[in-house]
Amino acid sequence: MSRPAGREPRRLTRWWRRRSLRTRLTVISATAIAVSVFVAFQVASELMDGKLRDTAEEQLRADSLVLATNAQHAGLAQVQLPPYPGSGRLVRVILSDGSTRTPAGQPALPPVSEPARRVAQGASNDLLESTDWNDGYRIYTLRAGDGGVQVADLADDTPINQFGFGMLLIGLLCVVGGALVGRTVARTGLAPIDRLTAAAVRVAHTQDLDADIPDEGGGEIRRLIQSINDMLTALRDSRRAQRLLAEDAAHELKTPLTSLRLNVELLIRLDRRGTLDNALPAESRTRLLNDLGAQVAELSTLAAELTDLARGDVSDESTELLDLADVVVAAATRARSRVPDILVALDVTSVWVSGRPAALQRAVLNLIDNAGKWSPPDQPVQVRLRAEGASAVLVVDDAGPGIDAADVPRVFDRFYRADSARGLPGSGLGLSIVQRVVDAHGGRATVARSVRGGALLRVDLPAAAPPAPIARLTAGEDTAVR
Repeated sequence: MSRPAGREPRRLTRWWRRRSLRTRLTVISATAIAVSVFVAFQVASELMDGKLRDTAEEQLRADSLVLATNAQHAGLAQVQLPPYPGSGRLVRVILSDGSTRTPAGQPALPPVSEPARRVAQGASNDLLESTDWNDGYRIYTLRAGDGGVQVADLADDTPINQFGFGMLLIGLLCVVGGALVGRTVARTGLAPIDRLTAAAVRVAHTQDLDADIPDEGGGEIRRLIQSINDMLTALRDSRRAQRLLAEDAAHELKTPLTSLRLNVELLIRLDRRGTLDNALPAESRTRLLNDLGAQVAELSTLAAELTDLARGDVSDESTELLDLADVVVAAATRARSRVPDILVALDVTSVWVSGRPAALQRAVLNLIDNAGKWSPPDQPVQVRLRAEGASAVLVVDDAGPGIDAADVPRVFDRFYRADSARGLPGSGLGLSIVQRVVDAHGGRATVARSVRGGALLRVDLPAAAPPAPIARLTAGEDTAVR
């Protein structure tokens, strides 16, 4: 079976890609020089060949003119033809009757051609013809008296051959020299990349992200080194953030886990003694079980928020065009299902944004949950959504005690909880997740004091044009979702 036609080119391509950059540069340099020498040889050969041909033809014409002049003075039959010296030009006289005369000892020339006979008969003045340009004769025929004279020489390619051989030697030397120069240039030019590779390998083996690669070279090399140093800086920041996250998570998990462990150990110890019913009355047992449930719920919430925060990106879900009012209503409904006693008053209008639905709903849910912790039981959390210019503005307003001025700069920090919030459930991650989601959508989250005395959290997101003119009813003014 014959091989597929495209297999060999693909194999050659794979072979070429497996070569080092030095080898590629060396081959390219040598090839470029070889092609240049070949082209130069072809051009020089043509020019030299043409020049030699013109020189030989001019010499033939000059010798023919001298012989014709002598023949006109002495007559074609009587003109002297010196014996052939063994080399050099060949001559022949064409008489009027068509016969010919040649010097003694001269090699035989090809028979007189018909065009040459017509020149001797006066049909034209001269004629240059070639029997075989490679190894034959060049013959020049000139009208003289009532006949003609011919001067011929043997085509000699020796100068061209010698020239070609010399060019071949020069070409080989140039190719070898070009390969050496290309190798040297490649080694010198790639030296910074070699050092960069060694530094990158050292970082990979030692895991030492604090060792920046020295900036050297210029142009592309410098930009490459700067890019890798920027990448190392980003990796350092990421590892530092992971370390802080792990430390903060361990700190936050320690308190509920310690409380949970103590309560469980108490139950186990009393149960082993058989004094569980006597030591814990029904009321105390119920309170203890409620505490255990609350602690388990707190751990579950903390684990879920840690998972969300550790993802780095908002999520893997795709961005889509959505109505933020639908997201807000869905988040309020979820908040009601999680905390049945919470009151949420919605005042929203249709505003379209480009975003990730699940991430945005989680952010709104965290805002409502945070406000619900502080609002008095008889005061609803007010949620307003409006379009202001090119932004979608979401405001979550509670009637709680508000946020102290000293705590405002750290409201969106991970695990940060104000002193007044230490006794309330929560992990301090909710608003941090809100900040991350808003930042990922190109928005801005701010905090201020509400006219109701509590906290006012505001989120500004870039608005988007709706997919088509849409007429929709806004949610009712101050509609309470219970």
